[in-house]
Amino acid sequence: MAAVDWFAQAEVAEPLPAPRRPRRTSQRPAAPVRSKRRLTRRRVRGHIVWMTVFALLLFGVVAVNVAVLRAHVAVSQLDQQRARLEARNQALASELSAVNSAPRIEAAARRLGLVQASAGNTSYLDLTPRGR
Repeated sequence: MAAVDWFAQAEVAEPLPAPRRPRRTSQRPAAPVRSKRRLTRRRVRGHIVWMTVFALLLFGVVAVNVAVLRAHVAVSQLDQQRARLEARNQALASELSAVNSAPRIEAAARRLGLVQASAGNTSYLDLTPRGR
């Protein structure tokens, strides 16, 4: 429909006459006639309410998914950090073991001019106080 048609003279602008209903013979009053406009508004309001509820539910689902993804990323980063720290601890333990090894200590003593005592020349000193 073109915009020009809206302003044109309407040839069929009059509503059809309402069909005549036969008169009721009972004495009770006729039920009030509900307006179609009011019923239509209720239907539209109901649809709007349901669409709003549905939109809020979808928003909640998306928000929960985003929160789960963020938590997963944080857990992944913590796992990577834990793996790096465990590798570093193992490297430090290996380094400590190498520093405290007996061959390394013997080599350092030889460089200082020390020699290992023979088992026959070894004696022990008692350093506990005698007065007790």
